[in-house]
Amino acid sequence: MAFARPKKREPLGEAGLFEYAVGALARRMRTERDLRRLMRLRAEEGEAGARAIDSVVARLKELNYLSDTRFAEDYTRVRKEHEKFGKRRVQQDLMQKGVGKELVASTLETAYEDVDEVALARQYIARKRIKQPSGENAQKETARTMNRLLRAGFSSRAIYKVLREWELPEEAIEGMEVGGADAEVFAEPEERAGDSDTYAKQNDEE
Repeated sequence: MAFARPKKREPLGEAGLFEYAVGALARRMRTERDLRRLMRLRAEEGEAGARAIDSVVARLKELNYLSDTRFAEDYTRVRKEHEKFGKRRVQQDLMQKGVGKELVASTLETAYEDVDEVALARQYIARKRIKQPSGENAQKETARTMNRLLRAGFSSRAIYKVLREWELPEEAIEGMEVGGADAEVFAEPEERAGDSDTYAKQNDEE
């Protein structure tokens, strides 16, 4: 039995793109880059489509429907207050979502200005129910905990202080240096999937 091929969607003009964009923004907040990516999938090819997208973006900004500044502030608030992520993780995520470097820097400076990083790391540990390493595998478990905290955006200095509070054997945390260079650690796919991302849950994909 032959299956019918799905019909190709007709490209949208400027008016259609505007309605499509408003609907996309109603479902969840988006960055300008993300919205442009979606509209390119529905717009006409070539210069006509590009002009229509530019016009829609300009109109959305005038109506205050589209704002990278608001997106960055809301996203940072949720990731910090609900997810308990460190500054570096939120910085990484915002950059990946297409928020400009200067806007990311200013947003994070304001949001994390008075944050006690060690206290926030403790809250992350409590939220994730990370257990204190113990027994013969203490060193291995400590390394796993350290890497997890690095992926969550905390500095090695803050992590060192938290581990010190646990009164672990010296050999369990050997190799960590106070103020040492932090590794360029990025969240792994399984780490992302495992996180209870409140922001994503509040703003589901289409």
